[in-house]
Parts: sequence; structure tokens; C-alpha cells
Amino acid sequence: MALGAKLGQDRSLWVLALFVLVGVLLPTGCVLWFMNVAARSQAESARRSVAEAYRGQLRVVRDSVGAFWRARAAAILLPSGDWKPSDFPRVLAASGADSVILLDKTGAAVHRLAAPGSDPTLGLTVWNHPLSLERSRQFAAAAAEYSHLAEASRDPLMVALAAQAQVRCLAQNGQREAAIAVIQRRFSSPSPEFDLLGGYIGADEHLFALQLLKPSDARFGATAGLLAAWLNDYSVPIPTAQRLFLMTELSALARGRVALPTFAAERMAADFEAEEPAHVDGEGLQACRMRDLWKLPLANGRAIALYRGESVVRGVEGVWAKENHGRVRLGVTRPGQPEQGKTAQLWFDAIPAGPMMPGWEISLALENARDFDLAARNQQALYIWAGYLAVAAIALAGVLACASLRRQARLARLRTDLVAAVSHELKTPLASMRLLVETLIEDGFEDEKAAHEYLNMIVGENLRLSRLIDNFLEFSRMERKRQKFQFAETRAEEVIQPAMLAVRERFRHPEAHLEVAVSEGLPSLWADHDAMVTVLLNLLDNAYKYSGPEKWISLRVFRENGAVVFAVKDNGIGIARRDQKRIFRSFYRVDQRLARETGGCGLGLSIVDFIVRAHGGRVEVESRPGAGSTFRVALPYEN
Repeated sequence: MALGAKLGQDRSLWVLALFVLVGVLLPTGCVLWFMNVAARSQAESARRSVAEAYRGQLRVVRDSVGAFWRARAAAILLPSGDWKPSDFPRVLAASGADSVILLDKTGAAVHRLAAPGSDPTLGLTVWNHPLSLERSRQFAAAAAEYSHLAEASRDPLMVALAAQAQVRCLAQNGQREAAIAVIQRRFSSPSPEFDLLGGYIGADEHLFALQLLKPSDARFGATAGLLAAWLNDYSVPIPTAQRLFLMTELSALARGRVALPTFAAERMAADFEAEEPAHVDGEGLQACRMRDLWKLPLANGRAIALYRGESVVRGVEGVWAKENHGRVRLGVTRPGQPEQGKTAQLWFDAIPAGPMMPGWEISLALENARDFDLAARNQQALYIWAGYLAVAAIALAGVLACASLRRQARLARLRTDLVAAVSHELKTPLASMRLLVETLIEDGFEDEKAAHEYLNMIVGENLRLSRLIDNFLEFSRMERKRQKFQFAETRAEEVIQPAMLAVRERFRHPEAHLEVAVSEGLPSLWADHDAMVTVLLNLLDNAYKYSGPEKWISLRVFRENGAVVFAVKDNGIGIARRDQKRIFRSFYRVDQRLARETGGCGLGLSIVDFIVRAHGGRVEVESRPGAGSTFRVALPYEN
């Protein structure tokens, strides 16, 4: 019956909400349609009246835009020999591009390549011994021998390789400071030593130093700045691929603390070369395979400038800005892009942007279209404003009606859930106590042990009933916002002791184990003593109910990050990740079948969350299904 009534109530609410929605949308749509037709008609009339006046001016703009791109393409002169990797920043700045690709005489991209060298350590006994120590994880001994080898060798590459191996062993041995010191001493200035794979050793080691240092360390900024200076200086012979890798890693580690002006350009060039061959035909902007990226041939095809779509638009708008055309604005449309909208400005018909920008279109717009359709709008003002007012009134009525329906439906469901929960949860302990009392009356007190056991069970049910009633009262005060706390200086031990007394009967059974560990010297809390006892009781009660037959529950109290933490851990059923935030809602139960077996009505954790938040703290849960749960309550304290 109750279920049928609830379904009927929900159906009626949905029908009423649908009626309100149709009643709002239908007249609103009609009014908006009439308004749209009128506005478009007036705008089109104004646009036609002035379009012819700007067609000639738009052709002049097209010629200026073509001259702008031809000047950019001719601005880069090919050097007498061939491009060098160090020309990259110069060509990038001169072309005004987002990135550039330099090509050699064969049409291949110019890079500084990693050139693997010969291994100077092959066949050296003095090297093989520390290497064997390192492989056997005797890092301290290996580091010492590598250090001796670096000091004794006269070969710069051997010195660098030995120092690099020493740093590696020190780091593996946990000697971070010693490793950092070796890097700063051995690799503090640019040197031409490259590892066996052709990588620049000094740059790699400074990146490793940043990974060892904490960002708060004063040395972090200096190390990051030195590495950034090397990467920004293209005369430092760092291979192109390694430079991009180091820029990527440094940008992630430094987080804006260093400037890498060519980083985005290097990354764009690498992405471009991965997508398509570095080749151009003819002149003018050409579409790339990468989305919204355009290429322009430079230096007779020996270089390629890459522009994002917005960069192309900015360049064309810059040409227009030099003409100083007052209130007229230029619009630029990419190939395949929809026509410019006619909302904020009055746009005229677009024309092709010229041979240097194939597929692009340009158009002109008035910054303030109201000057041209003001007369028409004045004629329509009366019914447009009336329409707006009608739409606003209808929308407001609909919003208020829907909000009222939703609020009433929520209150009805909450009231029904509360009544059902109260009825069920109070009935269970009352029925248990009635059965126990009737048994005592029938059997008498002849068996003193059995009578004592029954009385203990009655006490337990009474305590359970008291906790349920307390939770209901607490929830009622929370809902009415009448909950008041009596804050005072409270020690953690004063909260733990009454909570332990309240649950000790449950944990007298052999299969129930409760461990309590309280750190010494905990600071006092500014808290409501009774409210915090309620928090612990609810957490311990949850841990008890949702643990298996063999219960292992622990309560730990300790200080962490400026807060006193109460952590209750159990070996229960655990909580899925999707339910870990919902369990703090009122009446929410993860498993209704299990809820019927364990009792409770889904208020305990919502009360815990309310009390903890009122104390300026936080409650968290760590859990996995089948692996138990740990609830942590962290309350701040004053130093």
C-alpha cells in the first residue's frame, strides 16, 4: 500500500511538473519566435542599405593583407651556407610565426642530432670493478670508486661519465644531498661532453638535480634557472630532441618559475614533423594535417613558418588596425568555418582573402549596428518589451512552481522515510526487550546466571534504543537548524573515555576486539564534549555493525598537520568508491538487505559529518570492498 501510494504521488507530481513545463515553454517559444522574425527583418534591411558602400573598401583590405603575407615570406634571407640549429630562434622571431621548420638542401628538417660516441670505458679494469659493485647493489662502495676514477682521469669524457655514475649510485643509496653536491661541482658550467647515446650530460644531470630537490629548497630556483639558460641558449650544443625533452620536464617541475620562450615553438615543430613531411609547394598559407595549423614557405622554400589559426587572424587584424578605419571592424573566416554571426555586429558579405590566403574570407562589420536599425527597433519596442515581460513572468512563475513542487516532494519523501525509519528501528529493540522481560517473568529468577544474562541483554537493547532516539533528536535539530554546541577546552582523553564506557558491553564477546591507541602530549581541542562523544559512538557503532563475525576494530588518536585525528578502522565489508561520498547523506544505505540485518536508519554518518563541519574539521573515509574501512575525523587545534 505504501509503495503504491508513493508511486501514485510521484506520478501525479510528474504530471503536474510536465503541465507547468508545457505551459511555460509554449507561450515563451511563440513570443521568442515573433521577436526573432521582427529583429532579423529589421537587421537585414539595414544591412542591405549599407553593404554596397563597403564593398570597394573590402577589396583594398584584401590587397593589403596579401602584401602583408608576401612581406613576411620574403623577410627571411637564406644564409650563405646552410641553416644551423642555432638559427631557430632568430628565424622564429623574424617571421613572427608560432614555430618554424628549417630545411637543408635535400628538403629534410635541420636538427642537431645526438651523435653516439665510442665508449672510453670498454676494457678498463678500473671501470669494470665499480660497475660490478653497482650491479651487486653495493652503491656506497661503487660511488667511492667512481669518485676516485673521476679525480684520477685526465679524459674529460671519462671524468663526466664517472661523475654521472657516482651521482647515480649516491642517489640509489639514498644520499640525495651528496648527489646534488657532485652535480653542482662537476656540471656547473657548459661542457661538450656527451653520453654514449649522444645526450648532453650536464643538462641531464641538472634535470636530475631538480628531481632530487624540493621546490621549496633555495637551490631549486638557481638550478632551474641555470638549466633554462642553457636551453634558451642555442649555441649550447644540445641535441634537438633532448632540448625538447628537457624543456618539457623543466616546465613541469618549475611550474612557471622559469621562462622558456621557444618551448611552445619546439613542441609545435616536433608535432608537425610527426604528422606530415616538411614540404611546401607554391606560395601563401597552406593547411596542415594538424587541426587549425597553417604553413607559409620562407626563404624560397628552405624554411616553413607555422601559424595557428588565431595567429593568422591576429596578423590580418593587425593590418586592418594600421588603416585606422574607426568604427568599422574586420572579420576573418577560416576555410570551412561557418559564416560570421550577425548578432553583436552588423556583418556585410564576405569576399575571398586573396591568393596568399586560399580558402579564407574577410568581411567588414560595424562596431555598433544599433545606429542602423534604431528606427526599426523603436517601432517594435512596445511589443518587444511586452514580450520580454511576459516571458519573464511566465519563466518566473514556472521556476517558482517547479521549485515549490520539488521542495514539497522532497519534504514528503523525507517525512515518509523518517516515519518508516523511526517505526522500524524503535520497534526492533522494544520487541527484543518485551520478549526478554516476558521470558524472565515466565521463568522467574531461579537461574541467576540466565537472569543476569537476560538483564544484560535488556540493558544493551536499552542503550541501542537510547542511541537511536538521540540520533533522531540530533537529526531533527539539524534539519530545523536549532542545533547548538557548547564549545569549551576539551582533551581527547575526555572524549574517548565515555565513548569506551558506552560500547564496552559489545566488545566483551570473545569474537569482538577493540584496540585503542592514544598518542601522548595531544593538544586540547575547542569542542563540544558531548557532540564529540556522539561522533565516536556513531563511528564505533558503524564499525561494529559492518564487520564480520570476527571483529577487529581499532581507535587511534594522534596529531597530524595541525589537527588532532580520530581514526576508526575495521575489518568489515568495505565501501565502493562511488558510495564513499553518498554515505554522509541522511538515510542513505549502501546495501538495503544488509541494512535490515544490521539495523540503523542511515543517520549516523550524516550526524558525524554535521558535527565535524560545525567544529571546523573534516571527516574522510578510506575503503575498498572486502578490505575494511578507516574513518578519519580531523579537528584543528590552536597552538
